[in-house]
Amino acid sequence: MQNNNLIEMSTPPVPYYWESGRSEFRIGDRHPNRRNFGIFDLIIVAEGELFIGENGQEWALGRGDTLLLLPDGEHYSVKPCEQDTAFYWVHFEHKTWKTSAKEGASANSFTNPHVIRIPKHVSLIEPENGFKLMRQLLSLTVGDSFWEEQNLLSQLLSLLESETLNKTSTPARRLAEKAAFYLQQNFRKDITNEILAEELHFHPNYIVRCMKNRYGMTPSHYLLEFRLDRAKKLLISSEWSIERIAEEVGFRYAPYFTACFKRREGVTPLRYRKSVQQ
Repeated sequence: MQNNNLIEMSTPPVPYYWESGRSEFRIGDRHPNRRNFGIFDLIIVAEGELFIGENGQEWALGRGDTLLLLPDGEHYSVKPCEQDTAFYWVHFEHKTWKTSAKEGASANSFTNPHVIRIPKHVSLIEPENGFKLMRQLLSLTVGDSFWEEQNLLSQLLSLLESETLNKTSTPARRLAEKAAFYLQQNFRKDITNEILAEELHFHPNYIVRCMKNRYGMTPSHYLLEFRLDRAKKLLISSEWSIERIAEEVGFRYAPYFTACFKRREGVTPLRYRKSVQQ
């Protein structure tokens, strides 16, 4: 049985590398059973076939298949290996995560560029790219290669994330993502559906429909959410006035910015700033 979920990890902080290795099983060997392991366990099969389950779901993993086992799950061997099998594994830690469906992830999470989305299970299009990163990890000297380990882990997770995006991409999805990118790059400007349509060369109603299917919101709502996220960062990281922050993120009038912010966050921008600086 396959699982189409994504594991969403909010950053910062970034996932923290613990250890990695390569395991080789003979015919009849089994993957160890674990419950509440406490850290993520990423498996990449290099040879043979591995039969593994987690929380009632089961996979038969072949060459190039990956599986991300959860820190609070129960994973176990479904049956012994039927052929000689080798797989790479990486253990890493991350505290702020959740599972979501590939097409049903929370809309707000897609306005936040600081979210990593790793597939629960994916078959690598070019497995050797993943194997190469794993060989590089295993070649490092334990204890003396912190930043190299972190960098290679980031590259590996980025590879998995891009594999999922490539496999689920459609023309409508790509248009929605292109629209989102344009909004992010021009968020300080007044952008209407007509302006967006002119820039992207598609009918405004079609762009709206694609954005709602992809992100669960219209372009104008997406733009508003993005501006408010930017404002939250400025409220925390700067001492700028509320009026200056409102102008910086694309609001013409500070009172309207305050009203929008309070409607979403439940507090005014000034009260929010005070609450996070205590």
